[in-house]
Amino acid sequence: MEKIFMNAKEVQEFLEVSRTTAYQIINEMNQELVELGYRVQRGKINRQYFLDKYCYQERKEA
Repeated sequence: MEKIFMNAKEVQEFLEVSRTTAYQIINEMNQELVELGYRVQRGKINRQYFLDKYCYQERKEA
């Protein structure tokens, strides 16, 4: 089962950016979620929201 939230290390590896940049991205996305009325976990981002924002869909194998 896949985890619901991504941490900074996972974002860093996915985007190939520094840890500082990963935290900045998470913070920006969490601010967007707060403005939409969602509660957020500091330092983590909802995996589905993150993947949707980066237009990434996992391929389903037949």
